[in-house]
Amino acid sequence: MLRVNGVTKKYKKLRANNSITLGLGEGEIGLLLGLNGAGKSTLIKCICGLLNFEGSVTVGGFDCKTSEAKGLIGYVPETPALYDYLTVEEHLSFIERAYGCENSALKEKLLDMFELSDKRNKLGKELSKGMQQKLSVCCALLHEPKLVIFDEPMVGLDPYAIKTLKNLFVELKSNGVSVLISTHMLDSVETCWDKAFILSKGELVAERTHGDGGLEEVFFSITGESKK
Repeated sequence: MLRVNGVTKKYKKLRANNSITLGLGEGEIGLLLGLNGAGKSTLIKCICGLLNFEGSVTVGGFDCKTSEAKGLIGYVPETPALYDYLTVEEHLSFIERAYGCENSALKEKLLDMFELSDKRNKLGKELSKGMQQKLSVCCALLHEPKLVIFDEPMVGLDPYAIKTLKNLFVELKSNGVSVLISTHMLDSVETCWDKAFILSKGELVAERTHGDGGLEEVFFSITGESKK
């Protein structure tokens, strides 16, 4: 579903990503791991076609900058990008019009899942950071994408919402949807993954599958962090 081949992204003399190659199949959950500044968010923006870069990225066989690829991607950024003066309901209606989709049952399911049903008339600027994050997830899933990318999704969420999100990862996988989760919080995703890609200083320095085991040890040895 996702193929990243030799992606390099430079900001003047800084290489935020250096010749990164990785892949994710249908229904697989991938972890993009690394400390802050490792290049995770930059790679995600390249995958979503938001940045110019060297190399290639395909989603479902389509170049990531094409409309076909963008229609297959659901993206939850680290900082929710909402409209201050649109309500929760209007945000979702905007997504429906943008993607030409209308699925009332799914919309109500998402609102209920993330405890937003009674917030549907709240403006974006009136929502707490956690509620904004929940709405961002709903917007990313409403058009039923085949690849969903989460950039530090647990930040700002309460324990119940984190549990809900973990269950959602598993549900997406069971429905054949590929999921890529960027995080530096290893304990938040320790059980729900198939592949792990560890970045350090813009380089892909290690790759593991769930059956390999020893992910924590590899991560801490590479990042220089101590396990707490």
